[in-house]
Amino acid sequence: MPEQEITCISCPVGCRMQVTVEKGEVSQVTGNACKRGEVYARQESLRPERMVTAVAPVKGSSVPVSLKTERPIPKDKIAECMRDILKLNLRLPILMGDVLLEDVAGTGINVVATRSLV
Repeated sequence: MPEQEITCISCPVGCRMQVTVEKGEVSQVTGNACKRGEVYARQESLRPERMVTAVAPVKGSSVPVSLKTERPIPKDKIAECMRDILKLNLRLPILMGDVLLEDVAGTGINVVATRSLV
């Protein structure tokens, strides 16, 4: 019975939870003070995901554009995502919400601008 200790980040309390995984499935979560903690622990122990945020240079601008993934991506795809972002060749104008990179790292998730540069 492999057991993991996870600190919940769903709220400021930061519960320390113990997660037991058996046969590739979560069999028990303890230490959570609320239901959100249990949901987070199950997700984090089986398929951890993270939002990716970064900045990228824009030709014709002295200010880089800030960007993010539209949704969290699998944690093991973050390095590949960053490599894809580094390859971007962006030009003005860029509007907040513009898709800058489709299907980043083969995840089906887009990278979007979080600010406008015109």
